Amino acid sequence: MGDLEIRAAVPDDIPAVVALLADDPLGAQRESPDDLGPYLAALERLSADPNQRLVVAVREGRVVGTLQLTIVPGLSRRGSTRSIIEGVRVHADERGSGLGTRFVEWAIEESRRENCQLVQLTSDIARTDAHRFYERLGFVASHVGFKLQL
Repeated sequence: MGDLEIRAAVPDDIPAVVALLADDPLGAQRESPDDLGPYLAALERLSADPNQRLVVAVREGRVVGTLQLTIVPGLSRRGSTRSIIEGVRVHADERGSGLGTRFVEWAIEESRRENCQLVQLTSDIARTDAHRFYERLGFVASHVGFKLQL
């Protein structure tokens, strides 16, 4: 997989990123690939925040994956810094190729470089395949998450 590049997302990547986000039953209900304005504005905000990394995996000039990594300084755990992995998506053609593993391992290493003591993520309860994937990578389902739609 030497031909894979993981880099910061740029505005030209947004159509492919949004397509990845929308390419499953849950994302198809939430995303709007026909209106990229909100996504471009979000990328601008993310790019201006040093604690945010929206990255893409690119193979042969094509975006084949995306994830967001957020660095969160905190007081708990003796002032520990943690990271949150969010929005992990791999193109359907790449699933099972090891790309997801490499991508999450990149996020873990980036978290180490940022002196994080903990890496966390959430996954929709319906994504049972993703749960097995994260458990294989050493993540433990240790908490119950809650959301409030605003």
